[in-house]
Amino acid sequence: MDEAHLRGLERLYRAAPVNRLYAPEIAVGDGTAEISVPVSPDLFHGGGALHGSVAFKLLDDASFFAASSKVRDELLLTASFHVHFLRPVREGRLTATGRVVSRARKLVVAEAVAVDDRGREVARGSGTFLPSGLRLTDLAPYRDTSA
Repeated sequence: MDEAHLRGLERLYRAAPVNRLYAPEIAVGDGTAEISVPVSPDLFHGGGALHGSVAFKLLDDASFFAASSKVRDELLLTASFHVHFLRPVREGRLTATGRVVSRARKLVVAEAVAVDDRGREVARGSGTFLPSGLRLTDLAPYRDTSA
């Protein structure tokens, strides 16, 4: 396992401006990733529960970074993603765990499951990820070990 690569992916995730809205935590392993966010009323839909876009983001991100752990030279792109929403979330933390299920030369397939604080599955999804042509080492947060 390439620890420098995994930590670089974590730095890249933390540096994404969109994540300022969610205050996520991330841990990337070899073929796995776990991402969690606090459930905040600021992220609720009109029915008083976490908007599905938040669950989708966590599932996509966890799958993406699990897949990215296996590709050490290029940034991946999400080519497709399918989600199943299973139950609402109104409090606590939402945690998504992703894992690689298949890897071909140019395609990585990964899936993720999101659970609430009680360990109940609230959503699941799977995606396909393709190389973007953009080198990871060209991205400052990835290579910046001082962060």
